[in-house]
Amino acid sequence: MSTQPAPVPLLIACALGIEQFALRAGGRGGAGGPVTVLRTGMGPAAAERAVTRVLADPALRDAAVLATGFCAGLAPGMHPGDLVVAEETRDARGTTPCVGTGLLVKELARALPGRTVHTGPLTGSDHVVRGPERSALRATGAIAVDMESAVTLLSAVRAGERPVAAVRVVVDAPEHELVRIGTVRGGISAFRVLRSVLPAFFEWHRSLLLPRR
Repeated sequence: MSTQPAPVPLLIACALGIEQFALRAGGRGGAGGPVTVLRTGMGPAAAERAVTRVLADPALRDAAVLATGFCAGLAPGMHPGDLVVAEETRDARGTTPCVGTGLLVKELARALPGRTVHTGPLTGSDHVVRGPERSALRATGAIAVDMESAVTLLSAVRAGERPVAAVRVVVDAPEHELVRIGTVRGGISAFRVLRSVLPAFFEWHRSLLLPRR
């Protein structure tokens, strides 16, 4: 009698407590396997430490990894609450291709009808990006920037071959720059969007479990 392989775990990594709270408020129903929401702490060094430590646990050794949370949009016309699905993440240490971008776009459109979803490269930074620096990063082809996604995915694939992806919610953009997350309308809008993304993440995760043809 054949036995079914154990479900692939899903590790969802975010940096901030408010991001973790939004994800937990979204519920866990519909997951295709064990789900862990990891708060890494802010910045690339904290993300690298946290992700490397967690993936050393035998229970999560083969986990698919999805980086999420808030980001700064770089492209003109972006608005708080828009979604960014990375085709790749990049920073000074390298580029990590993402898996299942098209599926994530489709499922996010289903979960959040009317929300704009942008796709393209997501770049990393070791500090909050403001003002003219946005234009310099945009000139590299990146559409958004955050401090943790690139190092999260790079650390994940260095720990072992696995599917990785990054989905971020724009909390500020060139025409809508914020001072503090959560204290103005843009931050509240981004929080509500992040609270609604889990169904799309779970569909992405389930797609990884299907037999390849």
